[in-house]
Amino acid sequence: MKLDNDRIKIDGIDKKIIRYLMEDARKPILEIARNIGISGAAIHQRLRKLETSGLMSGSKFIINPKVLGYTTMAYIGIYLDKAMSNPSAVKELEKIPEVLECHYTTGNWSVLIKVLCKDNEHLMQVLNKEIQQIKGVSRTETFISLNQQIDRQIQI
Repeated sequence: MKLDNDRIKIDGIDKKIIRYLMEDARKPILEIARNIGISGAAIHQRLRKLETSGLMSGSKFIINPKVLGYTTMAYIGIYLDKAMSNPSAVKELEKIPEVLECHYTTGNWSVLIKVLCKDNEHLMQVLNKEIQQIKGVSRTETFISLNQQIDRQIQI
């Protein structure tokens, strides 16, 4: 593994380690070492380098939102009246817990957000009482996700 102009070069062993951990971040290091055929210490050393490079960071549990009653996923394109409104609008969006992602975009919208709500009525409240009340928001365009078909990370 070596850094090259802010890009990391990883070898086959690094890729195997990453694939094991992407599949299950709680997989024991010694089990990974046994499967790959190198020592646990070597795995730890490689993991430290991968984390230091910024390629890997942390691990997390995945929450199933449906178990908590959140069944409506929507993507909302937000039109802002001025480009100057972007930073302050994003700060306000950050305060809304239902907003999971926020992206500056090219095209018609200034911002595209991903929102998770309990149902369509909850979505309507978030839209009308929170998002559309943000200073600088001129209008929104909402797309409700019917069913997510693909959910993955980049392949290693």
